Amino acid sequence: MRALSTFLIISMEFFTHLICTKVIANEADSFPIVNIGVLKYGTVNWEMAVIKHHQLDKKYQFDLKVTSLSSKNASAVALQSKAVDIILSDWFWVNRQRFNNKNFTLFPTTIAAGGLYIPGDSKARSLLDLNQVKIGIAGGTVDKNWLLLQAYAQQKYQININEKNEIVFASPPLLNRFMQKGDLGAAINFWHYSARLQADGFKILVSVSQMLTELGVDNNLPLLGWVFDQTWAANNNQAVTGFIQASIEAKKILLSSDEEWLRIKPLTKAENNQVFTALKNGYREIILQKFGPDEIQASKKVFTILAKQGGQALVGKATTLDKKTFWHNSKVNLALSKNINMLDSDQ
Repeated sequence: MRALSTFLIISMEFFTHLICTKVIANEADSFPIVNIGVLKYGTVNWEMAVIKHHQLDKKYQFDLKVTSLSSKNASAVALQSKAVDIILSDWFWVNRQRFNNKNFTLFPTTIAAGGLYIPGDSKARSLLDLNQVKIGIAGGTVDKNWLLLQAYAQQKYQININEKNEIVFASPPLLNRFMQKGDLGAAINFWHYSARLQADGFKILVSVSQMLTELGVDNNLPLLGWVFDQTWAANNNQAVTGFIQASIEAKKILLSSDEEWLRIKPLTKAENNQVFTALKNGYREIILQKFGPDEIQASKKVFTILAKQGGQALVGKATTLDKKTFWHNSKVNLALSKNINMLDSDQ
């Protein structure tokens, strides 16, 4: 009898576990899909890998789908055609779209970073030392860091950096090759390419932080973020808030865990350990850790500065920073890390 009772207890526990597992699986199957459009080789893929590996999408009750796209323009088209739900872009683009009657909004994630890099053995100490030098720029004529540099040069030194030097626009990898061959005297590149330059012995002449300070902006300026349609967000509140919570927790993991970086190391495509370390440190430095009224005010100030520099090619029909360019929601759990302190209010 005792053996029979034991058998019945074990059987009941087994079937209870089986039923619970099936219920959980069925619940997971019913989670809303959130389709994220990312650049095929973009650094945002690191974060997506962390979310998937730790099943943060299941934790926050959505199903993450990642769609690889070939370019920034392809990302914008995919979002506007509703082929994807969310992309990573900058708030200047969002603000421009809002003045074109597009209902996009942005949850900020990343600060403006980087700067103007020069060779490690360069004797230059300031922009005044750059004269008739080839300066390479990634991102085109309306690259935000390039526009900031021009405004900084005018404010601090009363010089037109375009007139003093030869400006070369090229793709990020090509700029790095030019720098390494000595064909350029300075360059502004995307942060992960600049990290590679730094690992290769290049140094920063003037940082974005220095430029902003000179221009009267003392806060860490938000630049990039998750972009989505505001109406879609209102109709899919669980999905969008769940995704943002998962995104923040993934960043928390990458901020604190060196072991996680070793796991995703192949995704970074780092050429050596020095580059890998530079990428890890650089990624941690650009994570936006505070967003509130001060950062919104800083964004308004920078909009005015860069609108003057970039004109309609940058801001389109926009004349101000729309109050709904940035998205906030009190239902998003922003207390996942003591290092991350985001604005917590409905809009």
